[in-house]
Amino acid sequence: MTASPFTLHNRSSECMARRGEVKTLHGVIQTPIFMPVGTQATVKGVTPANLDELGAQIILANTYHLYIRPGHELIRELGGLHKFMHWDKPILTDSGGFQIFSLRDLAKITEEGAGFRSHHDGSNLFLSPEDAVAVQEALGSDIMMCLDTCIPHPATREETIKGTDLTHRWAKRSRAAQKQTGQLLFGIAQGGMFPDLRAQAIEQLVEVGFDGYAIGGLSVGEPNEKMYEITEQLTPLMPQDYPIYLMGVGTPADLVEGVYRGVDMFDCVMPTRNARNGMLFTSSGRVVIKNAKYTKDPRPVDENCDCYTCRNFSRAYLRHLYMTKEILSSQLNTIHNLHYYVGLMTKMRTAIEEDRFVAFRKEFYEQRHQE
Repeated sequence: MTASPFTLHNRSSECMARRGEVKTLHGVIQTPIFMPVGTQATVKGVTPANLDELGAQIILANTYHLYIRPGHELIRELGGLHKFMHWDKPILTDSGGFQIFSLRDLAKITEEGAGFRSHHDGSNLFLSPEDAVAVQEALGSDIMMCLDTCIPHPATREETIKGTDLTHRWAKRSRAAQKQTGQLLFGIAQGGMFPDLRAQAIEQLVEVGFDGYAIGGLSVGEPNEKMYEITEQLTPLMPQDYPIYLMGVGTPADLVEGVYRGVDMFDCVMPTRNARNGMLFTSSGRVVIKNAKYTKDPRPVDENCDCYTCRNFSRAYLRHLYMTKEILSSQLNTIHNLHYYVGLMTKMRTAIEEDRFVAFRKEFYEQRHQE
């Protein structure tokens, strides 16, 4: 196995929660961590300066989208993704597997890779596991992901075996294609809703040897309880001295439950997408700002929050911005939601350090009355 970029600092005496750090080319990430999603080299609604002020340590960009537009070679020519988007902290790039899965009507998956039509202009494109690594090397991301085949829910055992085995073969090819750039490469464990296939996938990934291990193919329509159950089964099977990443998850409760079960890293579009749709996360639950009851409400969104939005603007004003479709609505809502998510992870890290995570989890649910 390769040397791990992960250092474990604290482990809960009551559950699987753990506190550590991941060393990358552009800095050290304190875990557990939530990564805001910046699919097209931008986190929608906020500037890099906003992200820095919010305390974001790492963001996620997407290989598939940047491969299509503006192209990885252009980004390489312009100094790499960090320089291109003016973000000097770590970046993780997803491989594009989930996007190809989402656009599967436009895609054809073969042993060689994924052939697909661009959702942008309809042109025919192809991405092999080797291509996915090369594109991410050109982008210069700190953490790269292997190309995988995301398995839909529900899926038969036969379909799941086929997809999981293909993901493993692609993982081996990805590792073999990787150049010595100092970038980290994470393997992705598929296996659908079948615990034995998931366990086998992890075993095979560990044999290849990666810099981190991700749980893929969850949050694809299965019940939350099933996602928690599978996560709880898988995290003990993963190498404990490497970072563990639960992809595409999720709600604040999902983050708490994931950390409780030993996950180190998360990403999700929820805080930014919900912000643009007028849904705000608070310490006591969700606030849907378009609701008429906020028309004259002078209070901040969350009276326990010290973000720029809550320090300066009322619910009434935020509702006005949303109802009039002002651009500032998206920006202020996004600043608040990301501040909430980043702050939640900070509180969880502190709770693990103080070995009171179970009590923290209990308090988290007691405070929420709308979610």
